[in-house]
Amino acid sequence: MNVSTSPHTNRTVPLCYSINSPPFNYNLTIASAYFSSIFSGLGLTSNLIAFVVLLKSFQRAHSLSRSSFLIFLCGLVVTDFMGLLVTGSIVVSFHITHFNWRDLDAHCHFCNFMGMSMVFYGLCPLLLGASMAVERFVGINRPFARSASMPKRRAVSMVLMVWTFAGCVSLLPLGGLGSYHIQMPGSWCFFNISSLGTDMVFSLLFSLVGLLSITVSFVLNTVSVVTLIKVCCGQDRMQRRRDYEVEMMVQLILIMVIASICWCPFLVFIAQTVLSGSRLQIRLLLLWLRFVTWNQILDPWVYILFRRAVLKRIYPRFDWSRGSIMTLYPSFSGTIRRFTRSSLGSNLGHDEPGGTEKSNVTPPSTLKLSPPSPDVLYQSCGSV
Repeated sequence: MNVSTSPHTNRTVPLCYSINSPPFNYNLTIASAYFSSIFSGLGLTSNLIAFVVLLKSFQRAHSLSRSSFLIFLCGLVVTDFMGLLVTGSIVVSFHITHFNWRDLDAHCHFCNFMGMSMVFYGLCPLLLGASMAVERFVGINRPFARSASMPKRRAVSMVLMVWTFAGCVSLLPLGGLGSYHIQMPGSWCFFNISSLGTDMVFSLLFSLVGLLSITVSFVLNTVSVVTLIKVCCGQDRMQRRRDYEVEMMVQLILIMVIASICWCPFLVFIAQTVLSGSRLQIRLLLLWLRFVTWNQILDPWVYILFRRAVLKRIYPRFDWSRGSIMTLYPSFSGTIRRFTRSSLGSNLGHDEPGGTEKSNVTPPSTLKLSPPSPDVLYQSCGSV
């Protein structure tokens, strides 16, 4: 491995080449051109298919909550596609042409651009996953607190805010907090993972923002699933269809699981390397980076496969025209209903306006024995 090291005080060497100076003599299977080409091609194709599927679903969407959720999914697909297109084209071009970074980019502008792209397109999927978890949490757990007049504009605004925040974080190394450097085998640039000075601060910032986003998604999605089960399984006789709510939560949970599996090793590796002060292990860095790439490949297939239209073909014997998806498991639904009946009645009593309780006039003896009114359940589910 041919790596020349120069001190930061040497002003003749640009900053991005001051630690690792190309060309490198570094041959590993995991750093081959086949991995980069296959991963990039597969990811771009998957995201294109998912984008077409989402556009068709958006045109047929009649629910405001579903429309806003599809906007988040479109933002995630666009982000994954652009991330693979920008970073993948640079990496594949390097493996094909074997260009020398110092001859092509003497002032580190190209390297800084790729480093910013890696940070921006890395944080955006995690932040968008957390934003979708927040939107579903508000829609399911606080249906009367959400604004029903502009859900689409709010979703677009949240996507733009995520992109803005990730863009600001990616610009911090250019302002002096951290620094972008070329990484072995010379095909990509990333911030310097080090336990020294501002490089340590930025490495921890990137790692903590990613881990915090995953944690927020996990907590809010868990609460939303529990609440959705309570609402959907509270009554069987006059239950409103919640198929779309279940579909959105299944997709969101799968997105969260994929992001956790693909990103947690990489983020923990960065934090562990920085906090322990140990030497950066290139082989592990490239390995966990491959895991991260799988996130951009697997995410689109969640939108493509886990849709009601596809599930109808997989399980055509199930009556999709009536009832809920939860009725596929009647014993499970009955157990959940008995377990949550008391808490459901208390929650609806707090959420419904006072006028709803007065409209259902029932003798005191009957009120103690009967479950909550189906009209109250229907009205509460309809507001989710």
